[in-house]
Amino acid sequence: MKTTSARKAPAKARKAAPRKTVRQASIIDRLFRILPFTEEDIQRALTWTLLTIGLLIACVIANWFGVPQAAYRQYAQFAANVGFEVKRVEITGMDRVDQLKVYDIVLAEKDRAMPLVDIDKIRSDLINYGWIKDVRVTRRLPDTLVVDIIERKPTAVWQRGGIYSLIDDQGVELEKIGVTEVGKLPVINGEGADRQVVALGKLLDSAQSLKDQVAGASWVGNRRWDLRFKTGETLSLPEGDVLAAQALVNFTRMDGVHRLLGRDIIHFDLRDPDRAYMRRAAKEPVVEIEVDEEKPTSNAGSSGVAA
Repeated sequence: MKTTSARKAPAKARKAAPRKTVRQASIIDRLFRILPFTEEDIQRALTWTLLTIGLLIACVIANWFGVPQAAYRQYAQFAANVGFEVKRVEITGMDRVDQLKVYDIVLAEKDRAMPLVDIDKIRSDLINYGWIKDVRVTRRLPDTLVVDIIERKPTAVWQRGGIYSLIDDQGVELEKIGVTEVGKLPVINGEGADRQVVALGKLLDSAQSLKDQVAGASWVGNRRWDLRFKTGETLSLPEGDVLAAQALVNFTRMDGVHRLLGRDIIHFDLRDPDRAYMRRAAKEPVVEIEVDEEKPTSNAGSSGVAA
């Protein structure tokens, strides 16, 4: 009996021992363990994010009520009071530009505080005029506004419907002129000829020796050029930039050997790549005029009419 009681005692002791509770980690805890940030880092980032959003909201509200503009005006007024105000305007590069229009735009900034001068607006207003290709507007502190103008250069005269206009090497119309103001510039005509000025310039560059002898060009059928020389001849070129340039180079060589220009040929046709056609000027028949050495008397004349 003693042996049996001794065996049951350890079982009771094991039964009386308390059970251990296992705490399961939540999803957020697992996420924190995976991320390379501590909980303090995340709280700090959240705090700065909320502060940034608050500042943005404050800036939007202040801008809505015009606080920054008012502050900037106060700053500009202070700058003007200490001498940072437009007192002088320097404009360079004007030759063909209408100076009155330029001064109307630029002098509107005179006596204005330097911080209030809108340089980009001045530039955009000036560059709208056809003659101005580019312009640079700068402030020379404390009191000078500097305007550097780059003008377009007229390279041809565009003729259409009896109207003559100066255009530059990009085909930009500069101003209308009279026929007596054409001068030595080449005259181009034909529908859409102004949009082909760049191509015409490249074509003439392929034959430098004849370039100065070209008096004008006609854009025919919106596909090819007829060149007119100062000596009166016309040269018909084929379609296509490459073929036209080759034909013009060949004509330059022929003129160098045979002196084609300045003779009795009035038209050259090189549209056929295999052969050239030429047309000579029609020779006028010689008219002989008999002149009587003795002047007829008035009586003889009257009798002749009566007869």
